[in-house]
Amino acid sequence: MNETLRYEKKVADAQVGLDRDGTFSGYASLFERPDLARDVVEKGAFARSLMKRGTGGVRMLFQHDPNEPIGTWIDIREDERGLFVRGRLAKGVGRAREVRELMRGGALDGLSIGFRTVRSRKDAQKGVRRIL
Repeated sequence: MNETLRYEKKVADAQVGLDRDGTFSGYASLFERPDLARDVVEKGAFARSLMKRGTGGVRMLFQHDPNEPIGTWIDIREDERGLFVRGRLAKGVGRAREVRELMRGGALDGLSIGFRTVRSRKDAQKGVRRIL
């Protein structure tokens, strides 16, 4: 068991859909897929945190910067594939307008999460860290 509380970031390589009003959805993390850091997130890894914090307790930030909120989350939940999110970019925020345009143009096509690992284990056989 790993009790490391250092802040980490992960990028999900999944398509993000964008609506006209700035609402978008996609996967912020995919289960059982090794990422570039050789980490694998297991199903259930977010359950306790989401139960405790709820969707409203998770901030939507530009580049993980707490000084740059760009919208609000409407839905954050685990499903069979991963951590599904649906949010809305704030119309009155300049950076959110920039992000919306970059998403429309295809320059931004993925999501990322910032997190602290509470429990993990090393899978020596596969050479990956499993985030529990």
